[in-house]
Amino acid sequence: MRPNESETAVERASDRELVVARTVRGPARLVFEAWTRPELFQRWWAPRSFRLTILSYEADVRTGGSYRLEMGHPSSERPMTFFGRYIEVVPDARIVWTNEEADGEGPVTTVTFEEKGGETLVTVRELYPSREALDEAIASGSTSGWSEQFEQLQALLGELAGR
Repeated sequence: MRPNESETAVERASDRELVVARTVRGPARLVFEAWTRPELFQRWWAPRSFRLTILSYEADVRTGGSYRLEMGHPSSERPMTFFGRYIEVVPDARIVWTNEEADGEGPVTTVTFEEKGGETLVTVRELYPSREALDEAIASGSTSGWSEQFEQLQALLGELAGR
């Protein structure tokens, strides 16, 4: 799967795996930075149309490190909390983390960054614990914001390249 720039490819690769890919303008080092620096990550991660607000985000992005993300939505009195640990971090190339949500077992996410000619192919693989867990994530709409997230990431990369 190698999408064109400004095209986000989302594919159910198996019963348990969702794969998302997009080529963005910018070197892998800047794309990696946007994924690993909390102050940058907060600027693009939540799709604006979802009306989510990132209330807090703490991340120690290194192999063995952890993260905690709290988001709010106008329809909910309680924040949504996401947390996990980093299984593998290879600067400018790969990040693998767990999603240890409230019920304890969420997907394992792997994101890779492949630079070619000043552009970076970003591939996100989410491996869910079961077919039912992926079915539920798709039905809830939680997997539907990737195009907007990548558009927001691309806008941020444009700003970072100009600094």
